Amino acid sequence: MKHSSLAKQTRERLALGGLVLALLFLLGGLFQLQIVEHSELLAQSEDNRIRVQPIVPQRGLVYDRDGRIIIDNRPSFTFSLVASQMVEGVTIPNVSELLGLSPEVLDKRFRRNLISRHQPAPVKRDVPFEVVAVVEEQAEKFPGVVIQIEDVRRYTTGLGAECFTGYTGEVSEEELKTLTERDYRLGSMIGKKGLERAYDSRLRGHEGTAYIEVTATGQALGPYAEKPPAPAIAGQGLNLSIDIDLQRACAAEIDSANCCGAFVAMDPRTGEILALSSFPSYDANIFSSVIPESLWTEIRNDSTYPLLNRPLDGLYPPGSTTKLITIGAAIEEGHITEHTILKACTGGYRFGNRVFHCWELSGHGQMNAAGSIERSCDVYLYQVGLKLGVDGLSKYFGLCGLGVPTGVDLPREQPGLNPNSDVLDEIHPRGWTQGVVLNLSIGQGELLVTPLQLAQFYCGIANDGVVYRPHILKSVMHPDGTTEEIVPEVAFRLPFKKKTLELLNESIRLVVEGDHGTAKNLRNRHYSIGGKTGTAQNPGKDNHSWFVGVAPLDKPEIVVCAIVEWGGHGSEVAAPAVGRIIEAYMSKYHPRETLAAAGKASPAPQPLDTALVVEEGRE
Repeated sequence: MKHSSLAKQTRERLALGGLVLALLFLLGGLFQLQIVEHSELLAQSEDNRIRVQPIVPQRGLVYDRDGRIIIDNRPSFTFSLVASQMVEGVTIPNVSELLGLSPEVLDKRFRRNLISRHQPAPVKRDVPFEVVAVVEEQAEKFPGVVIQIEDVRRYTTGLGAECFTGYTGEVSEEELKTLTERDYRLGSMIGKKGLERAYDSRLRGHEGTAYIEVTATGQALGPYAEKPPAPAIAGQGLNLSIDIDLQRACAAEIDSANCCGAFVAMDPRTGEILALSSFPSYDANIFSSVIPESLWTEIRNDSTYPLLNRPLDGLYPPGSTTKLITIGAAIEEGHITEHTILKACTGGYRFGNRVFHCWELSGHGQMNAAGSIERSCDVYLYQVGLKLGVDGLSKYFGLCGLGVPTGVDLPREQPGLNPNSDVLDEIHPRGWTQGVVLNLSIGQGELLVTPLQLAQFYCGIANDGVVYRPHILKSVMHPDGTTEEIVPEVAFRLPFKKKTLELLNESIRLVVEGDHGTAKNLRNRHYSIGGKTGTAQNPGKDNHSWFVGVAPLDKPEIVVCAIVEWGGHGSEVAAPAVGRIIEAYMSKYHPRETLAAAGKASPAPQPLDTALVVEEGRE
């Protein structure tokens, strides 16, 4: 009996000890949960019932110089997923079917934009309302799905403006590594090209934060009262120097071109870009939502390169449009004067054992410096170029802005190529001859420029040698209603004395108003136009057609540069197009009645000192 009683007491003590230990463990656990981990668990609880949702600010609007909309916003639905509220085997399959995306693509987008398990990660933007309606009606099939209303960029169509507007897209991981602003996160929209990229920090504003109370299944109950939202700050508005009317005129000309080309219109007095067009182009609106891979592949593989920003990135031999630099350089270096008459043009120039032809095979006869520009005589320029040499030409090309970026306030500008003897040594490791000089003197050979560089140079000719930096931004509108004006900046001065500039201006006048000018078809009785034609050789294909026009010559207000790829003679394609664009400008800002009243009809062209004995054809 004693043994039985002792065993019973032992079992009772063990049971009591176990009970005490269990109680101590329970109390310890409660202490751990209620005291030690209280803050952390409370935060997790809050995360589960409070959804932190970014408030995307309205991106700044973009206007032309007259206050007309170029870029605005439209509301759209963004489809996002919240990881903490998704149900495995339910959310992804149902969303995949609804959006028409494979589970693999959907999962990739979700993980790419995932910041936190409790924040929405965008998987598709600009979804149709029908999709939103399905989610609202069948919420139990889409746990973790959040539909947000966000603005999507809307670009005015018919302007051919994509080369300067650019577009927006989701920020990439590579971009995030280089961005210093803390406002960017995976899923944020960022400017990818054009002014959207250049002025992204101004346009995007600053994100706000909303706190939404949700149920255990993720259904939104409304704003969380204990945490008021931090409001978003809208982006700044931009007023551009662009004139929509002139932009449309350029777009119409390019659309009627053979294939490809570019227009640049500038105000030489300020450097303001009045119009900028590249053709062929694309509709920037296609990038407002996720672009289908098939369409993106089609655009990238297009042999006409619609993504090439031809005014800034297109590199072309300038042809005869740079003959002004060759003549001006020779005068400044004392090799010729305005009256110098060189060996007569008989249609070609023998150099060594080769004949370098003039575009006019019947020849131009004798002429002076201005006459060589009026007639665009290659033979006269060959002789002048030999006096300067490769490095002499390169020096003045550089001083006139060729071979260096203009510094325009748009991204991804190409510098072009201004070859000196060192550059030619690299290009031709087996050696080169002085025959290269002849090609460079007429804007051929290794010399490559952008249309914007050429327009900038002619702005200097029109503006007494002062060259302003090209810019597209005219003023900035802040959310508080204040306006910040952009002050034009002088980039450099042309390396020509006043007398040389006067000769060059007389030369471009003769191109249009002279009896033998290569663009005399642009002459009109309402206002005076000057300019220079160019026909740039393009091995294997037709020549490129160039023209740069300046008007009105008494007080220049506009410079228009045009290139039509494979267009042929500058006088036949580019020059008439530029003439119509200048006409659009003059009709808007100087109606003909006003011009007539002011006595601004074109003066009759004055004869040169040297008789011009051969009728000009075309160039």
